[in-house]
Amino acid sequence: RQRLKLTGDELIAVDGIAKDLRPRKELTATITRKDGTKESVTLLCRIDTLDELEYYRHGGILQYVMRQIMNDGKPSRKAA
Repeated sequence: RQRLKLTGDELIAVDGIAKDLRPRKELTATITRKDGTKESVTLLCRIDTLDELEYYRHGGILQYVMRQIMNDGKPSRKAA
């Protein structure tokens, strides 16, 4: 926050989450400041495993487990 001089008035968009997300993928965040200037920074996705990625896609581990139960215990690989 300090290094990027964030004040809370910025709009932050993270590219790469909706498409081709995978564990430890490098993502780009674009910070749009109040005056309209933009800055891009590279981030490391902290989804570290394929299991964590499935939990994320389902909206969390609880939703993942509930979908498995509703599918008679068969793992679901579809995004929420």
